[in-house]
Amino acid sequence: MKCVKVPLKQLNDTRIKLMEKGQMNMEYRIKASDEFGYIPINEDIDEYEIVDVELEPLKRVAHNFSELLEDELSSEEIENLRTSFDTIGDIVILEIPENLQDKKQIIGDAALKFTKRKAIYMKKSAIKGTTRIRDLEFLSGEDDSVTIHKEHGARLKLDVKEVYFSPRLATERKRVMENVKDGEKILDMFCGIGPFPIVIARNKNVDIIAVDINEEAIRYLNENIKLNKLKGNIETKCGDIREVSKSFNMKFDRIIMNLPGLAYTFLDIAVDLIEDGGIINYYEFSDSYEQGIKRLKDACSNVEKQVEIINTRKVKSTSPGEWHVAIDGKVRTRK
Repeated sequence: MKCVKVPLKQLNDTRIKLMEKGQMNMEYRIKASDEFGYIPINEDIDEYEIVDVELEPLKRVAHNFSELLEDELSSEEIENLRTSFDTIGDIVILEIPENLQDKKQIIGDAALKFTKRKAIYMKKSAIKGTTRIRDLEFLSGEDDSVTIHKEHGARLKLDVKEVYFSPRLATERKRVMENVKDGEKILDMFCGIGPFPIVIARNKNVDIIAVDINEEAIRYLNENIKLNKLKGNIETKCGDIREVSKSFNMKFDRIIMNLPGLAYTFLDIAVDLIEDGGIINYYEFSDSYEQGIKRLKDACSNVEKQVEIINTRKVKSTSPGEWHVAIDGKVRTRK
C-alpha cells in the first residue's frame, strides 16, 4: 500500500492535511513505528516521501441499514425498501414490500447485524380485530417475542405477537403526562399494556382506571404496574369499555381515547363520563383536524355540553396524506 512517510511528531498534522485534500485512503489503518508514521494515500504526492507498507484494512462500518444490503439488493430494490422500522425493547419489526418477499431472509439478517437486537420479525398483516394485534413472521435472531421496552424511565413488558404497542407514540405520551396535574382522576379507555397510565403514574400522583378488551394486554399491564415505581395508582379492568363503564359511579378529569380507528364511536361514553371542565385526549386517523373537531363538538352538543379545542397536533404519519392526529378538548356543561 502506498503511504506517506512522516516523523511521528508530524503524523497528526499531515493526516489532517491529507484528509482535507481528499488524498488519504480511508480504507486502511494508519501505522506507526518508533520514529515514523505511515499514512495510506490514493495517489503519489510530490511533497512527501512515498513508501510501500503493508497496512491493516479498516473494518467497514455501515452507517445505515441500506449500506448492509448494497451487495445483495439492487439500488432500485433498496429504494423501494422502507428502511425505517419499529424497535421495541430488543425486538425489531420490519415492513417488507411484496416485491421483496423473496429477499426477506437477507433483509432480516442484515437488520439483525445492523441493530444488534435479539430478534427480527416482519409484519404479515395490518393491525386487526378488537384486540388490535397483527400477524408477525420471525426472520432472524432468537424467536422470542417477549421483551421489555424502556420509555421515559418506564419499563414496559409485552409480547409483540399478543398485544399492540407503538414506540412511535413515546413523545405523545410524554406530552400528555406533562400536562397532567397531581390529583387528577383519569380514564384510559383503550390502554393496551399501559404505556399512557404507566408513564403518567410514574411521574404524577393520580388515580387511573385503565381498560382494555385484550386479556393479554391487561395481564402485561398488571405486570408493568409491579415493574415500575409509581407515584399514582392504576386500577385495571378487562372488557369492552361500553360494558365496563356501566359500573362506574364517578366522573373523570381526563379521558384518554387512543384508538384512532374507532375512538369516535365511543365519544358518547367519554362525553358522559368527563367531569365538568375535564379534558378529553382524542385520537383518530385523518388527513386533517376538521373531522375530529366536528365529532367532538357533535358528541358534546348531543348532551347539552360544549367543547373548547385547546390543542391539535399530528402524532405520526400512517400513510401518504393521512395522519394519526391528536385533539385535546376541554368539555363544559352548556350555559
